[in-house]
Amino acid sequence: MMDYQYCIIGGGIVGLATALDILSRDPGARLVLLEKEDGFGQHQTGHNSGVIHAGIYYQPGSLKAGLCREGAVATKQFCRENGIPFETCGKLIVATSELEMERLAALEERAHRNEIVVEPVSAARLGEIEPHVSGLGALRVPATGIVDYRRICLAMSERLKGLGATLRLGTRATGIVEETSGVMVRTDSGNTLRAERLVACAGLQSDRIARLAGLEATHLVVPFRGEYYTLPASKAGLVGHLIYPVPDPDLPFLGIHLTRMIDGRLTVGPNAVLGFSREGYGKGSVRLADVASMLAFPGFWRMARRNLRSGVDEFRNSLFRRLYLEQCRKYCPSLTLDDLGSPGAGIRAQAILQDGTLVQDFLFLSSPRMLHVCNAPSPAATSAMPIARMIVDELTAA
Repeated sequence: MMDYQYCIIGGGIVGLATALDILSRDPGARLVLLEKEDGFGQHQTGHNSGVIHAGIYYQPGSLKAGLCREGAVATKQFCRENGIPFETCGKLIVATSELEMERLAALEERAHRNEIVVEPVSAARLGEIEPHVSGLGALRVPATGIVDYRRICLAMSERLKGLGATLRLGTRATGIVEETSGVMVRTDSGNTLRAERLVACAGLQSDRIARLAGLEATHLVVPFRGEYYTLPASKAGLVGHLIYPVPDPDLPFLGIHLTRMIDGRLTVGPNAVLGFSREGYGKGSVRLADVASMLAFPGFWRMARRNLRSGVDEFRNSLFRRLYLEQCRKYCPSLTLDDLGSPGAGIRAQAILQDGTLVQDFLFLSSPRMLHVCNAPSPAATSAMPIARMIVDELTAA
């Protein structure tokens, strides 16, 4: 008899939500969750902007659009059920040029097709509702909210304990062997556990966990740092909405924005600069093993060549705060260098294929007894609960 029916590797929000979905379908199942850190949601989940996205940006009818809409509803409901503070403050996407006004019109059409309520905002109206923000026009997305995703992870972990799950913090998987009857997982404590099925939701380490399990992962996770600044307390009430620029369809990231945090802070950022450490959040963090894996991967060089110009721009903005400030002042001209206070960073796990393609959709690797989530695209935190349902559907079908 196996020690467990299910083993989950990864204690971010997707791993925790997957464990909850399994136990909702199979109450009383023997389930163990392994997390190498001493707490839950310590990497991508706990270092993101805390936004509950509405799903306005995604292709109408796409999987990402549907998951985001469902996830926003599910996230807010989970917060209500567990007493977790959240606020539906809304978002303003602000256009500062005629080209961006054209893109904003296309975004409005996309929102309608995605069944997301939006409100066009004129320049005059924008000045009334957000006096410190300037632009030719904007699109208001009322359903966008803010929350602390680590609080959600903690509530999920408590619910899992109540359902009888075994949660092992500070436990790293060092060996994974699939056999006919199950999967053997060796940990850094020297113990080996046995499970009938394994699901890996390892985020920044997902490709390495897949290779550890003997799967042929032909992609590489490349870290992109999202660097931001916290504005001084005197500027915390500068805006009432989240303030976003109009995204450039040729770039994979949304651009620098003003984000209200649920703890009362106001941040500006993030940019998107290549990272040299998958889990190094300090400025200048370098891990030689992470750098070496990038340099040895042909797809990294192909990606770099295609995105050289934008990459150089992001790197310059990272090095020089004045250039970073220029991006912010496009829609919030009152900001000064002194306002760019305490710095911080999150890291996004960007899967890249051999041909240099940035993976923007889900990427799974599977075997008879395992399912590895190798890419869960943004906004995975918002969409975590419906993503978990999809993962367990895949596991059940397999």
